[in-house]
Amino acid sequence: MLADYALTLLRRLPPEVAHRATVRGLALGLGPRRHMPDPPRLATRLWGRTFPNPVGLAAGFDKNAEVPDAMLALGFGFVEVGTVTPRPQPGNPKPRLFRLEEDQGVINRLGFNSEGLAAVERRLAKRRDRRGFGKVGANIGRNRETGDEIEDYVEGVRALAPLVDYLVVNISSPNTPGLRELQRMNAVERLMERVLPARAEVAPRDPPPLLLKIAPDLTQQERADLAQAALASHIDGLVVANTTVARPDTLVSGDAHEPGGLSGRPLRGASTQLIADMARLTGGRIPIVGVGGISSGADAYAKIRAGASLVQLYTALVFEGPRLVTRIKRELDALLVRDGFASVAEAVGKAMPRQTEPLL
Repeated sequence: MLADYALTLLRRLPPEVAHRATVRGLALGLGPRRHMPDPPRLATRLWGRTFPNPVGLAAGFDKNAEVPDAMLALGFGFVEVGTVTPRPQPGNPKPRLFRLEEDQGVINRLGFNSEGLAAVERRLAKRRDRRGFGKVGANIGRNRETGDEIEDYVEGVRALAPLVDYLVVNISSPNTPGLRELQRMNAVERLMERVLPARAEVAPRDPPPLLLKIAPDLTQQERADLAQAALASHIDGLVVANTTVARPDTLVSGDAHEPGGLSGRPLRGASTQLIADMARLTGGRIPIVGVGGISSGADAYAKIRAGASLVQLYTALVFEGPRLVTRIKRELDALLVRDGFASVAEAVGKAMPRQTEPLL
């Protein structure tokens, strides 16, 4: 089929060239279109918003909000643009993106390459009144060179809160020096003390939920501290998890030990475990978006049963193409039917031990 042929051609190109070609093609209207409505069982209500299905596109694909509606048309229930920084920056030197074909993974050290808030704000404003499928969120970060890193996040919130369905504060990319220090408990509290008032100021009537994206490389104590900070600061959700700096012994691809963040199949188990840990540590009180290594309905279902209300993917698209989205939804729906669940929400956290209080 034409889609298979296009995927084969793209995978012969250098990864970043292939990605840019894909975005340009989608912007020109060359992508496939949704044909069938989602099964009602997949509809998910969260933060007062209805997602037609729980399968989303993770940040990193559409960094500059060029094609959110084209990606929704592929069948995603929601799309997360970014990471976007306040000021434009080129990111790290190339090459900085590596396919691990044998491992079905990707290593990136892009370094928040971004056109900046002004460009993203302009594009999102143009689609503000659209009434289509799915939701659009934005992932915000800080510039590599900044005088006040928290102020960078405040700028992101002020610019984009009126334009999106949710916001994600990215404090866990391994490719910006010092960024992961913001995951410490006192740093999270200071961050929330400034970004939450900014959100209330620009979106007082229906503020978009504010989520933190965290790393899979946290120690057990760091996980407990972060859970406590999340509960205390009243954030709306967690995105679990970002790429990892770990390199499993099972990796066999030639580029497996390039520096950067590893995503895709090798991250799957660690991500699901962190979802389960954070759901347990927060007593299931904070909604979780599960991401990392999803390439099937069974992968998505495992994350939902571990405690995720929504899930995201990106890396698997590199290897399997856009038809993957429909397949995951079909498989997930079949698993819900098999286990007698009338909705995704009924399955959330079913693999968690029963408890009434967060274990902190």
